[in-house]
Amino acid sequence: FSCEWAAAHFRFRPPHSDLAYALEAGKGGTRAILVAVQAHIISYLLFTRETECTHLERLCRVGQWEQGQALATALAETLWAAGGGGRAVVCLITAPITMMSCEGYRANIFTERIQLFEFLEKAAALAFISDHINCFKGEGSHGVILFLYSLLFSRTLER
Repeated sequence: FSCEWAAAHFRFRPPHSDLAYALEAGKGGTRAILVAVQAHIISYLLFTRETECTHLERLCRVGQWEQGQALATALAETLWAAGGGGRAVVCLITAPITMMSCEGYRANIFTERIQLFEFLEKAAALAFISDHINCFKGEGSHGVILFLYSLLFSRTLER
């Protein structure tokens, strides 16, 4: 992955601002993933979340906790759909490990640290993602790459 991909994570605009619902997107290849997740975030904020606000107020009056919940829901929904409605796989980074080098293999110090968590219930996947949301939106978290890996493993390599 390029430096741009490695630095990409899910970052919202400031809470309680006119664009509090919007993800910040840099230039390049990660933008397509961010746009797809953004669509799910807007859908959640407008049609799923319980609030007394009107439609436009629902988007503008979003706090930091609500941003995290919207992101977790969007990620879980997307992974559940990728898994065909029967499973979701979430990839997170574990602590650094020591690897023996193999001939013809070049370690990238990222892929080797990924741990897979499989869920057979959508609610369990959502709860897990909510508990680990900073793994996707924290600075230096590689959140977009982790989500891409999660999508691939949820969909399965065979499909």
